[in-house]
Amino acid sequence: MPSQYDTLEKAIISGDRESGVSEAGKLIEGGQDPVPLFTECIEPLLDDVGEIFSCLENFLPKMVNTSKAIKAVHKAIKPYFKNKEDAASKGKIIIATVSGDLHDIGKNIVKAMLEVNGYDVQDLDIEVSTQTIVKQTKEFDADIIALFALIKPSLTFVKDVVEYMEVNQKVKVIVGGGLLMDEENINDQLVTQGLARVVKKYDIKVSQDQIIN
Repeated sequence: MPSQYDTLEKAIISGDRESGVSEAGKLIEGGQDPVPLFTECIEPLLDDVGEIFSCLENFLPKMVNTSKAIKAVHKAIKPYFKNKEDAASKGKIIIATVSGDLHDIGKNIVKAMLEVNGYDVQDLDIEVSTQTIVKQTKEFDADIIALFALIKPSLTFVKDVVEYMEVNQKVKVIVGGGLLMDEENINDQLVTQGLARVVKKYDIKVSQDQIIN
């Protein structure tokens, strides 16, 4: 990572949101292009958090705080990216953690990656009901629904959304979360018949330009 990001990196890793936002602002005001700031600093940190999360390694408060700091910095620098009017969107995506689940680290990582790479993302947050997801998908005219679930009871709600959207072939579904990495859970509880794509081990990063097709 380039040395000009050292202070920002330390602030994020320590979970210091205020210092992270302040340092990112200083860099941009000093002439730093926000795109390389994201790709050279924020994205590698997202990789680190995402790898820990995807492997279900120690879910420590430190990792949660780091994730929150990344989210705060991303939100702060987002207005400096090109306006949506200046570049055509690659697609419209609804993203949500399903009903009964409070986990959002994976969701926030994927959201940040998609937004910086040209997708129009509407984040419905956590514990989102099937009815709300379906309603917002229609109103937003989304191309894709991205669902996240980490705990077993939430898999039922993922299945509900997939089955409901089966009648609308225009909308694709991608799903992610710890338990969804288990083939048995996918086969037994998510009978998607190819309608839902399972995002394994953070591969949204390498496949983001193919998810619409």
